[in-house]
Amino acid sequence: MKKYLLFISLIALASCYNVERNCTDFKNGKFLSEIEIDGVKHQTVTVRTDTMVIETYKGQTDTSSIRWVNDCEYVLRKHNPKTMAEKRAVSVKILTTSDKTYTFEFGSVGHDKKQKGTATRLN
Repeated sequence: MKKYLLFISLIALASCYNVERNCTDFKNGKFLSEIEIDGVKHQTVTVRTDTMVIETYKGQTDTSSIRWVNDCEYVLRKHNPKTMAEKRAVSVKILTTSDKTYTFEFGSVGHDKKQKGTATRLN
């Protein structure tokens, strides 16, 4: 009986744990984002303001508009999409934060497939 009560107590304590997220600290600034696709790390430098995002990946620069859904979620839409895939909006959700980094999840709006990455503040 004691083991059963201990087990229930541990489950109750673990379910109360909430990850602290200070997403507003990452709304604006310059960031280095890293994601891994098929075992290969990809890095993007991003400058984010209240209304737009400028991303540089492999020497190519793209501009997107940003719309914040709440303090930890936003939607990006490319200004000059070149393909049908680029026309789709991208949803980004900040999952966890620390002093200079955050982890995030992203994917096309309306699609279930999500990928994860990390971003580090550069300024």
